[in-house]
Amino acid sequence: MGIAALGGVGPFEVANAVGLVAFAMVGALKGADADLDLFGIVVLGVITAFGGGATRDVLVGRIPASLLTTTDVAFAFLGVALGVVVWRRVGPVLDHPAVLLPDAVGLAAFAATGALVGTAFGVSPFGVVLLATITGVGGGSIADLLLTRVPIVLREDFYATPAFVGGAVFWAVDQVAAPPAPTATCVGVVLALRLLALHYDWELPTL
Repeated sequence: MGIAALGGVGPFEVANAVGLVAFAMVGALKGADADLDLFGIVVLGVITAFGGGATRDVLVGRIPASLLTTTDVAFAFLGVALGVVVWRRVGPVLDHPAVLLPDAVGLAAFAATGALVGTAFGVSPFGVVLLATITGVGGGSIADLLLTRVPIVLREDFYATPAFVGGAVFWAVDQVAAPPAPTATCVGVVLALRLLALHYDWELPTL
């Protein structure tokens, strides 16, 4: 089963494009903040954009979508270019809204693509939630490891939880409503939770 099985130019393609641009932008900004050279910035942006989706695709037994089309690569490079532009305007401030908002949008969009792929491949409800979460946080986690940082999802920040909840919401809505309702609901829930977490400084408890 390939991308075409998800409905041509539909919810998956839209969410995937948004997620690629947003996460590539965030990855490039992380690279610039770490004083990487231009090549390093591009690499980190592309890995952030593709890491979660590639992991998802391997888990369902298909060639990663990013290797089957040049369109995904184009979206990733667009995101990197936007990241460089934003960096020149806001400087080394990773907690600036110009960085946090695209990151939240990317998380929401990729959580939806993970849930869409899980549903298309007939995995269990837990599998849908798991793929939504992995797709949402995978690329950023790989980028953090490359920068020798503890991935944000393993720290106290309220980051992976919205993707997890969004995956569950997608599965629930998918039982009673036709597309694109599950995708739209998932994106809305994840984005709302993440923005609320940023606004109110929500954090998961630590020991």
